[in-house]
Amino acid sequence: MIHTGLTQELVILRNTSAGLFLGDGEGNDVLLPNKYRPAGKDVGATVRVFVYRDSEDRQVATTLEPLMHLGEFAPLKVKAAGHAGAFMDWGLEKDLMVPYAEQRAAMQEGQCWVVYLALDEQTDRLYGSTRVERYLDNAELTVAEDEQVQLLVFNHSPLGWSVIVNGRHLGLLHGSEVFRHLAIGDRIPGYVKQVRPDHKLDITLQPIGYSHYNDANVALLLNHLRQQGGHLPLTDKSSPEEIHQVFGISKKAFKQAVGALYKARKLTIGDDGISLTDGDKGQTRKKP
Repeated sequence: MIHTGLTQELVILRNTSAGLFLGDGEGNDVLLPNKYRPAGKDVGATVRVFVYRDSEDRQVATTLEPLMHLGEFAPLKVKAAGHAGAFMDWGLEKDLMVPYAEQRAAMQEGQCWVVYLALDEQTDRLYGSTRVERYLDNAELTVAEDEQVQLLVFNHSPLGWSVIVNGRHLGLLHGSEVFRHLAIGDRIPGYVKQVRPDHKLDITLQPIGYSHYNDANVALLLNHLRQQGGHLPLTDKSSPEEIHQVFGISKKAFKQAVGALYKARKLTIGDDGISLTDGDKGQTRKKP
């Protein structure tokens, strides 16, 4: 069978003026247009191609490699958007359409969205969907606590960043534990911090062990800075007693937390203390 939406190896059956006809050995064939004709290949040779439907709704093969295959997720850019749907650049001549009903929110030209590649089995047409959660399954988890996983960031909310875990599960990076810049479409490594009784996954970006120890101290320091208007007269030269009096933690823990925030570009270090960067000062507040 020749599968729409997948890359597969097919055999060259015959050469025509329109291109090469490829077959699967079961009597099915598909056209590989002349512009994709591989050099040095003749009847009987195998060709690795991706199969989809062209603008005239005909099954066609290409040697171009799309940014995603059937059943996969990928960050794509909106080339155009209208009442019928949004058209995404996914590496092929024919853009991938995300129907309006498959949009989690109205899509606009130039935006980046994480898209799932689906197939309408009745028409054999590929389409995209940004309603990512409906294609994720946490009922049967294939990950465990403390395990390193691969993440794809697809949404931001007041709680934090929603992520796709290993291409199949839904996870959450809590905003209070993220101390680096993230954007929709980022692919990053992470760790399963907790598997909840309802199979929801709490994810962290730090290795387990270090994360549990340092994240709380980072949050403590960040919140204290915000409460003090964005500046604290403490540095790595401050005494352990001064640091413990303010935060109740060791000087070593304080320096690790400062380092994490500095690396995340959330604070600057000066001779007179540490200060929140301009991008974070909008969140500061004075103590009442």
